[in-house]
Amino acid sequence: MESLLQIFNKISRSEKDVELMGKAFRIAEEAHHGQTRQSGEPYFRHVYFTALRLMEWRLDAPTIIAGLLHDVVEDTSYTLEQLKRDFGDEIAFLVDGVTKLSRVRYRGVKAQAENLRKMVLALSEDLRVVMIKLADRLHNMETLEALPAQKQRRIALETTEIYAPLAYRLGMQNLAGELEDLAFPYLYPEEYAWLQKNVAEKYEERERYLDNVRPILEQALKDNGILVLKIDYRAKRWSSLWKKLKRHDLNLEQVYDLIAMRIIVRTVEDCYAALGVIHQLWPPLPGRIKDYIALPKPNGYRSLHTTVFCLDNKPTEFQIRTIAMHEEAENGIAAHWIYEEAKNPRSFIHRKTSPKDKRRFAWVAQLRDWQEQFPGSKEFLESLKVDFFRDRIFVITPRGQVIDLPAGSTPVDFAYQIHSQVGDQCSGAKVNDKIVSLDHKLQSGDVIEILLQKSKKPSESWLNFIKTATAKKRVRAALRQKKKVKR
Repeated sequence: MESLLQIFNKISRSEKDVELMGKAFRIAEEAHHGQTRQSGEPYFRHVYFTALRLMEWRLDAPTIIAGLLHDVVEDTSYTLEQLKRDFGDEIAFLVDGVTKLSRVRYRGVKAQAENLRKMVLALSEDLRVVMIKLADRLHNMETLEALPAQKQRRIALETTEIYAPLAYRLGMQNLAGELEDLAFPYLYPEEYAWLQKNVAEKYEERERYLDNVRPILEQALKDNGILVLKIDYRAKRWSSLWKKLKRHDLNLEQVYDLIAMRIIVRTVEDCYAALGVIHQLWPPLPGRIKDYIALPKPNGYRSLHTTVFCLDNKPTEFQIRTIAMHEEAENGIAAHWIYEEAKNPRSFIHRKTSPKDKRRFAWVAQLRDWQEQFPGSKEFLESLKVDFFRDRIFVITPRGQVIDLPAGSTPVDFAYQIHSQVGDQCSGAKVNDKIVSLDHKLQSGDVIEILLQKSKKPSESWLNFIKTATAKKRVRAALRQKKKVKR
């Protein structure tokens, strides 16, 4: 276990950070002492491996320390006030964000998944909170076998529908694939068994085939003066392979990227030069050349893909990228910390986006391009603040449905969003099991229950505080109806 502190000591540039990490290690170990997971393992192992993963992603010191402490407030007697006193506001803020996210539960309604993903981001306020949650979820998935079957399925479904897509949107394709693969056997046990039985040998066969292709490719690239940093294989993940096989009637011969050859070079120019060399060696399949460098995927993924008629006329996929693109493909937004370790921080570029752009949920597509010259990591961390949803809140019904409302909305707005009749008969409200006034301002993450009274009618005073156009329209209509009845 001490290796965590040893690794942190090596990568940290600050004595203060090293001291704080040692303190966090001791406090987390003491706070979780005697607690065990359902597997029987000490609970401290979970927070340890969460922090270790954040360290592997080269995140900043406060995030790694918060990862180690992320469960102390929720699961032990150690309070948020103590955390602030011992570690300061920033680490307390990150831990509090993860604690808030622990209330989020996915009930399996696919139509609600997008709102729930938005809610996770809105509650987090800072993308580092999401990163801690993703590291936490990854270790939970790695140890899921210890839980009862029903809970396994719920967590696996939530992982596939909420957390894997979030990782993907953050450009963390490797993590997204890992999470989906870990969930796959619990959601589709029969399909997983079929793949294990029918594909394992195919993987080995394709690897042997690529072993024969590799020296020919290496020599051709060398002859053309292209310096190759690395050539390796990327096996298609079980979950994505199954999706593709379903489109091809389970015909493995139609899956050309079962194992793709990945070529990592120095520059963008080398990427295109390598593509030309491959096409000189083997003819490409029509329509199978994809230039994600000129046109990146929405999550920022960049690479060149081509499928060619390779040795023995066998269709084979090649992926070509620079080391920076590779780091981004593997670690997404976390890769920016890796660059910070490897380069002078002054080489970062930070380009501010307009408020309108920030509010669009396609914001993550721009993360990679958000940079402009600035002196250090503080400004970069500031750019990761999630203010895209400052004008929206995401609240929850007692049944777990997520409702998207404008900031400043009240229980009356919520009631009309559920149904016009619920709004008309609204007589009171409970927020997080506490009675509140009808003009109470709702916050993201609130669980709201509307109290109904059949004879109740909307009040004119509601127009002074309700926020949504729907609620205002319904209240005015009810008031006009009331006047007609009086006449």
